[in-house]
Amino acid sequence: MDAYVSLNPPRSGRPRSLLLVDDHTIVREGIKRILEPLADWVVTEAATAFQALDRLRQTPFSLAIVDLSMPGMPGLELIRRMKAAYPTMAVMVLSMHAEEQYAMRAFKAGANGYLTKDSAASELAAAVAKVADGGSYVTASLAERLVQQLSGVARAPRHSTLSDRELDVMHRIVAGERLTDIAEALHLSVKTVSTHKSRILEKLQLPNSASLIRYGLENDLGSEDSGFGASARSTPDGDT
Repeated sequence: MDAYVSLNPPRSGRPRSLLLVDDHTIVREGIKRILEPLADWVVTEAATAFQALDRLRQTPFSLAIVDLSMPGMPGLELIRRMKAAYPTMAVMVLSMHAEEQYAMRAFKAGANGYLTKDSAASELAAAVAKVADGGSYVTASLAERLVQQLSGVARAPRHSTLSDRELDVMHRIVAGERLTDIAEALHLSVKTVSTHKSRILEKLQLPNSASLIRYGLENDLGSEDSGFGASARSTPDGDT
């Protein structure tokens, strides 16, 4: 469903346009409430990556707020396509995935900021304001980890060798999803998902599914949505 929402009457000039991409209605509503006092925004909603690309073909946007875990096209691929076609548009990631798992991938894809859904509302508002004004946003904890990795103090985890799709599949396996469910959610064949699983085991040098799940739990790779998405997991909105 396409929703155009004027969060505030324009205070000066034209209101800025924001594309909000998340497959859960309750998450989108929560974000809009947080941003309401922030600035002059006209918000357009999209429940899938394909809807987002369709919206972009119709309307230019100043900023996109993007979730990474959505049915069909992964959020990272969406960011790449957005930045390739609309390089001046700022992109802010708001995800359930912890920074150490996805932030670097998101920035390499072209994102300008990254926050997790368990962040405080005030931090989200500050991050959006900074990114919308042309800056970048990382938390202090992420900045520290980046310095540690660049200096060689901290080593990248084994799962950093996985492709974006493989990491997505691994998250879902560790979270308890069956291969058939993963295939349906990602619009892939069961055979393709099974191939991804085999490659994950090979890259992580793990012998079987049990060891994969154990590794995932030890590295916090199977957690459910938190923050805005905690109560929305059962109500994805995929209307076109």
